[in-house]
Amino acid sequence: MTDAPFRPFDSHLDEQRALDLLRQATHGADDGELFLERKRSEAIVLDDGRVKTASYDASEGFGLRAVRGEVAGYAHSTEISESALKRAMDTTRLAVGAGGGTLADAPKGTNQKLYTDADPMADATFAGKIDLLREIDAYTRALDPRIVQVSATIAAGLQEVEILRPEGLRLSDIRPMARLNISVIIEQNGRREQGGMGGGGRYGLARLMDPAHWQGLAREALRIALVNLDAVPAPAGMMDVVLGAGWPGILLHEAIGHGLEGDFNRKKTSAFAGLMGQQIAAKGVTVLDDGTMPDRRGSISFDDEGTPSQRNVLIEDGKLVRYMQDRQNARLMGVAPTGNGRRESHAHIPMPRMTNTYMLGGNTDPQEIVASLKDGIYAVGFGGGQVDITNGKFVFSCTEAYRVQNGKIGAPVKGATLIGDGATALQHIRAIGNDMAMDPGIGNCGKAGQWVPVGVGQPTLLIGGLTVGGSAA
Repeated sequence: MTDAPFRPFDSHLDEQRALDLLRQATHGADDGELFLERKRSEAIVLDDGRVKTASYDASEGFGLRAVRGEVAGYAHSTEISESALKRAMDTTRLAVGAGGGTLADAPKGTNQKLYTDADPMADATFAGKIDLLREIDAYTRALDPRIVQVSATIAAGLQEVEILRPEGLRLSDIRPMARLNISVIIEQNGRREQGGMGGGGRYGLARLMDPAHWQGLAREALRIALVNLDAVPAPAGMMDVVLGAGWPGILLHEAIGHGLEGDFNRKKTSAFAGLMGQQIAAKGVTVLDDGTMPDRRGSISFDDEGTPSQRNVLIEDGKLVRYMQDRQNARLMGVAPTGNGRRESHAHIPMPRMTNTYMLGGNTDPQEIVASLKDGIYAVGFGGGQVDITNGKFVFSCTEAYRVQNGKIGAPVKGATLIGDGATALQHIRAIGNDMAMDPGIGNCGKAGQWVPVGVGQPTLLIGGLTVGGSAA
């Protein structure tokens, strides 16, 4: 596969013929598009001083969609040719049937550019990337003699997208992504603990390869491992919990964000269905989904249907004011699309998905919030979790948390899980810090078997009455 720019209407298809076939596929439909894509990505992992994996992947193809009512016909192919497009057109027509639909208005074009279109993989040679990983390994090991293992990963990719719509609108986007992760294992008196840190965004590797950046990641990974080395078993029971700023917003994303996606609410399977305009959170709680933040992991100039990305207020001062919408669900619910129609690749159909989801900050000093906690948990790092969209119930494991008693941060705890439901947690937010922060650029979101990059964020929060699962007697 060539590194030349992806121009499928110059190299693979005649644009007018492709438009004719698209119009045949969507004749009598409500909506549809031709989505063309080329993806390239690489990842190099240095583990314990040796190159563990080095991979390079490349793919290209198209997806053709025709939508009629609640039904969508979708066909995709890794072969970009007129003959493959004809076969796809025959398949998508099955969803349209006799037709009778009215083609939805085209999305408005946009000239916004939220990230560079340079190839992040070209910022260094393969040998240069290996040398950097070895330098990271040596630097990290020198930080503490108790470190017994270091793992460092560089990953970068470029997604090139063309969207052609039946009205003739054509959109192009080049979406870079880069990420660097460092993890360490530390041993003391026979006990081993792990710590990790990383991040990235829609920019080149050069930013991540700056020693001022990766040395900070290495020190933070070591700090987390040392915290875990001193951790004691977590208590269990109903407690007030303070969540730190930034990455703990993953709880907001999972327990609340998915419940505000349009398809779940149209089908009335979300815990927030039918609550538009109602007070669903404590006063002062404002939650947004914003795909227009420059260089952020979840940002997109326009979504995978061609709708420009937007800054959408979902909850305003505690009231539910908007759901996240793709074009199909927005039309069926009688509202405007919000720029949240996303797909993993050309082989996947778009659906309502989050971009960068976060809660706005309040007026309280974070130290005051912690000091107000009489007996509870201060959680600043999270790992995996599970959420039931129908009722909002969640279970999240903490990777860094502390016991707080009488406003004093005590020993770190291990094995803590937070259990609750999103709707109740929103109502029980008692204090909102003035330190809103976004995550470092590590989020991936799964839905219906599809994965897309996302961002999360929040200020320090005090939430009353969560169940803490722990292992302490």
